[in-house]
Amino acid sequence: MRFFIPALPLVIGFILDAAIGDPYSLPHPVRIIGRLISALEGFVRKRFRSLRRGGVFLAVTVCTVSAAVPAAVLFCCYRLNIILGIAAESVLCCYLTAARCLCSESMKVYRAVRENDTEKARKAVSMIVGRDTDVLDRDGIIRATVETVAENTSDGVTAPLFYMGIGGAVLGALYKAVNTMDSMIGYRNEKYSELGRAAAKLDDVLNYIPSRITAVLMAASAALSGLDGRNALRIWKRDRRKHASPNSAQTEAACAGALHVRLAGDAQYFGELHRKPYIGDDDREIEAADIPRANRLMYGSSVFMLVAAAVLRCIIYGGLV
Repeated sequence: MRFFIPALPLVIGFILDAAIGDPYSLPHPVRIIGRLISALEGFVRKRFRSLRRGGVFLAVTVCTVSAAVPAAVLFCCYRLNIILGIAAESVLCCYLTAARCLCSESMKVYRAVRENDTEKARKAVSMIVGRDTDVLDRDGIIRATVETVAENTSDGVTAPLFYMGIGGAVLGALYKAVNTMDSMIGYRNEKYSELGRAAAKLDDVLNYIPSRITAVLMAASAALSGLDGRNALRIWKRDRRKHASPNSAQTEAACAGALHVRLAGDAQYFGELHRKPYIGDDDREIEAADIPRANRLMYGSSVFMLVAAAVLRCIIYGGLV
């Protein structure tokens, strides 16, 4: 029985997230990391002549603090009592896993679309995507929502689980810090191309393996949930490189194949049109029901990754308990 203790925080944390999600009224580690990034950005812009070097300093500082704080907290908790340690790490794992939040926010879009309230749907989708949403029509809103569920299945759920399986909540927090930096400063524009370069490259490295594993797990989830797992694998193999990022198209391609829809294409950011290739085949028109279908793929992939991460954690740490 003691062999399975290292997996408990992952499993309990995942169940807590699925049941209650992130309480908006409580301090969230990722929001705290975000404030740290913002503060350091101001410091770097004032103190560093080279924004590229300043970006390296920012990335190293954020990663160090984001890993050191939970490591210190968990060390103290486990030293006091193993049950206290498991409870503390479970809460951290819950915070680091965003399945419930991703599902809830995307389903707000789904309900608004079903109500034929385009403005409400645009407002809801603006909370989970980075593109300009005021130019999106009904199909564009649905497509953007499905894309963000597919991409964030890896970024927000399975990749944190992957790293928590290796190094618990501490490594999970480090991953989330990198992912948060990338989402805040990892843009290829005039303002952030130099400052966010280190963060963006680090995010590419850390997501390389999890994104590919997640794409395969998404195909397996599709096969078990009545969608097309075989086509998910086919489109993944064909379209997984159709993105500026080496990782973002991995899960988008698998999702597009499973649903038999076409995703991606041109998108507008900050008033500027960005040309992007399509992912998937235009076998049918995208529809509102594709949002809950994408969420089924997300949860199925997450459960698969949870099991794999729990087993990995037991193998690595089971003999040390």
